[in-house]
Amino acid sequence: MAQGIILGRDINRAMIALGDWSAFAGHALRGLVGARTRSGTLISICYSIGVMSVPVIVITGFFIGMVLAVQAYAQYHNLGLDTWLGSMIHQSVIRELGPVLAAVMLAGRVGSAMAAELGTMKVTEQIDALACLGVDPVHYLVVPRFLACVLLIPLLTVLANVAGVIGAAVICLSIYHIDAHHYWQHGRDFIDLSDVILNLIKPVFFGAFIALISCHRGFRCRGGSEGVGRASTEAFVWSFLAILVLDFFLGLTINSIKSRWLDLDMVKLTS
Repeated sequence: MAQGIILGRDINRAMIALGDWSAFAGHALRGLVGARTRSGTLISICYSIGVMSVPVIVITGFFIGMVLAVQAYAQYHNLGLDTWLGSMIHQSVIRELGPVLAAVMLAGRVGSAMAAELGTMKVTEQIDALACLGVDPVHYLVVPRFLACVLLIPLLTVLANVAGVIGAAVICLSIYHIDAHHYWQHGRDFIDLSDVILNLIKPVFFGAFIALISCHRGFRCRGGSEGVGRASTEAFVWSFLAILVLDFFLGLTINSIKSRWLDLDMVKLTS
């Protein structure tokens, strides 16, 4: 009986937290229509989120490709399929590992920073001061960060994908001396423009959820400096979980779209 009461209490708290986040996200999304974002504020946030994240994203993507090449080479070499490594690595990086790991890195770097910054503003009553001046804090503080994440995280994912492909090529062509012509040919044959475009849908949703979750944690920060640290940690944890859940459902959706395209192509070929 006691365990049931505790479980019910936890579920009730989780539903209240989800409802609070949903209301906060709706408030922020409404601000995209009516609120005016100063270009200077947006540019500075874009610089912090985009330009400052380039080194860590490129390094992450580069080593993703290198690790994939090292781990897969032995199996492919034993089967005599060395030149097919390009197809497996390119598909893995562009379709899955590039978007997900880039988003996780940005959740740690960007999401935690946003939660800490807004949490500090909350505990020092700067957000309350904005409200007293007649400024909507959500529109003023959250909307620019939301726009920056939605616009820039897909571009950073492209950098991660390119770095991953280059990292794999360095290992496969320079270390293992795989034939370059067939390596690139097989890699090209199994990846087309639709794969690149459809898998850029994921980073858009990842960026939106990272921004909304992190800003929500910052706005709900309590308890001084300890609360700021807690908000930063919660922002990363919940963003990471959201990325995994979104990746699953978006993967199902993208695969469904691609299968329909293939069915239409087959119908055109047979008609």
